Amino acid sequence: MAGDFISNDQRQTKRFFGVRRVLELLAPFIALFLIVVLFSVLAPDRFISAYNFKTVATQTVIVGLGAIGMTFVIVSGGIDLSVGSVIALSSVITALILRAGEPASVAVSGGVLAGGVLGFANGWIITRLRIVPFIVTLGTMGIARGLAKYLADEQKVDAPAIGLSAIMAKTPDPDWLLFAPGVWLMLALALAMGLVLKRTTLGTYAFAIGSNEATAYLCGIRVERVKLAIYALCGLFAGLSGTLQFCRLTVGDPTTALGKELDVIAAVVIGGGSLAGGSGGILGSMVGAFLMSFLSNGCTLTGVPNYVQEIIIGAIIIIAVAVDSLRHRHQAGPPG
Repeated sequence: MAGDFISNDQRQTKRFFGVRRVLELLAPFIALFLIVVLFSVLAPDRFISAYNFKTVATQTVIVGLGAIGMTFVIVSGGIDLSVGSVIALSSVITALILRAGEPASVAVSGGVLAGGVLGFANGWIITRLRIVPFIVTLGTMGIARGLAKYLADEQKVDAPAIGLSAIMAKTPDPDWLLFAPGVWLMLALALAMGLVLKRTTLGTYAFAIGSNEATAYLCGIRVERVKLAIYALCGLFAGLSGTLQFCRLTVGDPTTALGKELDVIAAVVIGGGSLAGGSGGILGSMVGAFLMSFLSNGCTLTGVPNYVQEIIIGAIIIIAVAVDSLRHRHQAGPPG
């Protein structure tokens, strides 16, 4: 009897945690669905249209690409506040290279590489000087923004797009693409990096470091090298996001993506990433990025002021982090 009672109790506990895990996985999708339903009711004529969905998808690319790289950083227990400034710097460098008469491939490569260099610098300072990521990336956020303004002479950089604008065109050519090529690029990279995060050594090490860095070190993981690779990867994705921002605006703007790092971080956290490290996924981050875009788009269509949108985004970040904190406390159990 006692054995049966314990077995039933264990079975119920396992079922409870299984249901809770499923709800945690579905939470970002449910939130996205509710946002879409809400604005479908508030602005049905303007919100529910093929053109608007194409617009939202195109707007998601910038945050989505940044969120892919940020997912690796947050899973490993880090943070990168410089993403928005790196996007601006990369857009300026892309424009300057094009204005110098170089081909589009060189300009795109230059913009992406610039982001990778900044990301590598973040990782090097964090690992070599042993400074917390928050402080390091807060500093490089200002440095990257300042460099962008210096290179652009504190004004927008006009440059011939040389066909690059088609990458972020809301109405693609050919029509059968349905969405801008940049959207498909984001989705393809999300799929590839999702496999990297879940199926490769780099991803496994990132989760291990985020869960317990000291234990990861004792297990033989070269923590510093992994962190260096992760921050460089985040920088590369921010650089790519910056080049596509140029494709979208067709100018290099040193003031663009101001505060965009908050949208990127929010997308990852909404998607299930924990700022404590050790959890997160590319699929969830993509859902979070689309949620942020639908929220911004819906607020704009319904006439909600920008400052209200900023308040909402800030509240979403706090709520998501609070929920994650409560979840960790519950898993840890009562003290003592």
